[in-house]
Parts: sequence; structure tokens; C-alpha cells
Amino acid sequence: MNEGIYTRDKSSKRRVEPENTTRKKTHGDKLKNEQSRAKAMREKLRHGKADTAETKLEIKKTAKIHKQGRKAARKNVAVSGEIRHQLNEANEDNNAGGDAINAGGQLAENGIYSAKKRAGKSADKSGYGDKLHGKTVSKTETVEAHEVQKNLMKKEIQRHAFKEQARETANASGGFMRRFVDKAEDMAGKLAEAVKEFVEDHPLGLLIAAVVLIVVLVLSSALSSCSMMAGGGNNMVLATSFTAQDADIVAVENDYKNLEAELQRKIDNIETDYPGYDEYNYSLSEISHNPFELAALLTVLYEDYTESEVQTMLQTIFDYEYILNIQRVVETRTRTETRWHWVTYYDEDGDPYQVYESYEVEVEYEYYILNTTLSNNGIQAAVNALGLSDEQQRRYAILLEMRGNKPDIFGDNPYANPGVSEEYQDYDVPAEYLTDQQFANMLNEAEKYLGYPYVWGGSSPSTSFDCSGFVSYVINHCGNGWNYGRLTADGWKNATARVSAGDVRPGDLIFFQGTYDTSGASHVGIVVDPVNKIMIHCGNPIQYASYDSNYWRQHLYCYGRIR
Repeated sequence: MNEGIYTRDKSSKRRVEPENTTRKKTHGDKLKNEQSRAKAMREKLRHGKADTAETKLEIKKTAKIHKQGRKAARKNVAVSGEIRHQLNEANEDNNAGGDAINAGGQLAENGIYSAKKRAGKSADKSGYGDKLHGKTVSKTETVEAHEVQKNLMKKEIQRHAFKEQARETANASGGFMRRFVDKAEDMAGKLAEAVKEFVEDHPLGLLIAAVVLIVVLVLSSALSSCSMMAGGGNNMVLATSFTAQDADIVAVENDYKNLEAELQRKIDNIETDYPGYDEYNYSLSEISHNPFELAALLTVLYEDYTESEVQTMLQTIFDYEYILNIQRVVETRTRTETRWHWVTYYDEDGDPYQVYESYEVEVEYEYYILNTTLSNNGIQAAVNALGLSDEQQRRYAILLEMRGNKPDIFGDNPYANPGVSEEYQDYDVPAEYLTDQQFANMLNEAEKYLGYPYVWGGSSPSTSFDCSGFVSYVINHCGNGWNYGRLTADGWKNATARVSAGDVRPGDLIFFQGTYDTSGASHVGIVVDPVNKIMIHCGNPIQYASYDSNYWRQHLYCYGRIR
């Protein structure tokens, strides 16, 4: 250290600077000079000006204005709260947009009011600021307050959006977009009315602030809601789709058909497997099912299932759908039998002779009957019996309605792809055919059930119908005196006389084969217009249809006339 630079006078204890050195300005000198300049400038600016100091009366008046401003702010907050309360009551669905606007609005109003309060205090101390609603507000304080309120609103909007997204995803169903649009329009209408009332009761300055706030919040809420809908839309696609691989879905469907084919073989061999009966009676529902019902049920139970995974469940579903009842009945009956015996007669001379004569006698005997009944309860019977939860029931219904977003996976099966041909929806049978009273009676009964859905095993208006159940009911109840009972399509083929294609007339039955995996006739309808080749039948639903279409031509079997 160079001790020659600084020396200390011990007597005065004052620092002595060496000669020929320049003294540096200190920080304190700098502050002092700046204060002096500021003071001089103020005095210069005030020189020659009028005295602007407030009198006691002016100070009292200013305080009164400030007090009124605080009361107006509190009143505005109360009015806004009432508007939000009315909006909440009118929109009980609590959608994300409405929640975000209400919550954000509350935070914004509280933030603005608090910011003004803080800014006012700060301005009173500093002496600087802008005038706003009778308060002196620091620009820095105002910016910071707006940043705080903006962050609070953003967090609140996000919280409501996330909460609502979870609820909407859980409750997703076929009408999601429709309900969203309806509620959005309703909320917009309510909001517009509330804003109108708000405008009528408030000053222009407050109106501008409110409108700006609402626009910002609506835009933010819309963006949040759109994001929610995008996520919900993805979940909706998943909820309405078969999630198993197509190959597994088709393989499982074929496995179920194999179970049905085995059931058909068992019925076909009844008389071979149960010989010696005097009478065989059959009351059989069709052996068929809606493949989309099977795929929907397995999707609900297993989600992404494989063929091997569901084999046990296939048998369980099959046992719920089909009930085969073979009943042996023994009746005691009587019959007249002819018997022979020798009868002794006498001639004129009194000599006896014998004649072998017959005679009749009533005898009792046992009559053996085998009744075979097959009930097709549909896969819905399994859905009802397996104890699905409410959520699973809803998912099943959605999958079935949307056909798993794979409408073509099972081909052109008419039972799996419901629909009414618009060309023949209101078909008018030519009047000349109605002169045949027997046919007119059949048509009158058949037309009562147009539009009824196809139900496997159905055989009455209370249950609806399958194809043979519909034909059986019409024939037995049309008033023509027929009573054939409940027959299958193949049963009706066997009960009618064959008719050539050129000799078909209204009221004859038309049979198809191969519409599902069974021997003989698999579908039956009633011819109503042989010239234009129109039938009435239980497709899905009961309807008029052309049997000259590509599908029905491929499966045409034969025609039959009721005996």
C-alpha cells in the first residue's frame, strides 16, 4: 500500500488529502445535487403561477366523490354477482364455458376493485398517476393488477375446463354434439339478456370495461371448450367403436354361426334320434341373430377381445338366446278295433254250424307324442341376464346404434343392416289384386304391422316378429279360417304346394335360402305384386320390398301356395 497517498491528522482525526490530487465526487454528493436541481426546477415552474392549493371545502368535496366511487364499485360487484347467479340457474348443466365465464368474471371484478384500491393508496403516497373513476391510480400498479387478475382467470378457466371434460367424457352418448350446441345457444341467449340489463343500469365507462371483459372471457372459454370437445370427440369415437381386430370379430361371428348350425342339425334329426313316436310336433323360432348385437356385447364385456378369449362366453350367450325344449307326452286314448271270432248258428233241422265273423270293440291305448319347441330370445336375453351396469348398458346401446363404426364388417346381411326402401315405403298394391277376398284379408292384416322391427323369435304384435313369425301370425289371424300354428320358414315351405315362377299370384309365399346358415328355407315373405315382383316381409323392419333386387335374386329358393 502506498502510504504517501493518504495521511491522517491525529489531533483533528480528519482525513488529509495529499497535495496535487483531484478529489472524486461521492455518491452522496450526486444525490444531493439531483435533489437541489429538482427543487430549483419546481421553484422555477411554480414562479408566477396561481396558488393551486385546495381549500377545505374542495378537500371535503373530493373525499365525498371518492366515497361515492367506492359505493358504486361495490354496487357493480353486487349486480354482476346477481347476473351470474341468474345465469347459473338458467344453465344447470354447468358446462365449461359458462363456468369459466362466471368464475373468471368474479375474479376479474374482485381483481379490478382490489387493484383500484391498492393503486389509489399508492398514488396518494407518490403524487403521480392517472385519474380513473375518481381514484388516482398508478400506471405500474394498474398493469400489475391486470396481470394478477389475468393469471387468476386463466387458472380458474382451466380448472373448470378440465373438470367439465371429465364429466362430459363419462356421459358421452349419441347426442353429444346436439346437446353441446343447444346449451351453447341457450347460454349465449341468457348472457345477451344479462348484458342488456347490465348496460341499461350502468355508466358508459363501466359498460366499456364490462364488454371488454366479457369478450375476453368468452373467447378464452370458447378456446377451452373447443379443446375439451376435441378430446371428448376422440373419446366418443373410441366409445362407439368395436375395439377388437376385424379378423377376430369375423372369426367369433363364424364360431357363433357354427353353434347355430349344430342346433339346426339337432332339430333336423329329432325323428331319427327319438324314434317310435306316434306324433311329432314342432314349434320353432328361426335360428339366427344380429351379428352387431353379439359384437357389441363382447366389446362391452372384453373390449379388445380375441377369438380364443371369448369361447366360454359364446356358449353362455347362446344358451341365453336359444331354449330348446323336447317334451315327451303319453296320452291314453280309445280306438275301435275289429276282432274275429267263431259264432255258432243252427240250420232248419236244428243242426249247429259255426261262422267266423268280425266285430268291433273300443279299446284304450297309449299314444306317444314328441313336442319340440325352440325359442329364440335374441342376444338381448343375454344382455339382460349378465347383469351389465348402467354404464355398460349405455355403451352397448351406442355401439349397436353406431354398428361399432364398422357397418360393412358382416357384409350385406339384411337383418344386420336395417332400413326401409324409400321406393316401396308407401307402396300401393294394384286394385285388381284386391278383388281376391282371400288375398285382401291377408294384406289387410299384414299392413297393420308395417314398420315393426325384426325381433328374433318374435311371433306377435306384443313382441314384434321375425320373418316366419310374421307370416304365421298374418295367416292365422287374417280371417280366412286357417290355423297352422307357429312354423319356421322351412316349415311353411313344407306346408305349402309348390308353384312355378310363371304361375305366382298375390297371397302366395316366397322362400329364400342361405340368408343365414341353415338348411332349407331361411326366409319367407308374402307376394303382393307378382308382375312388379313386390313382397311384404319382415326384414328389418317389416316393409314392402322388391324381390327382384340383386340380393334376393341370389337367395331365391321357391314359391308356395297355402293349401
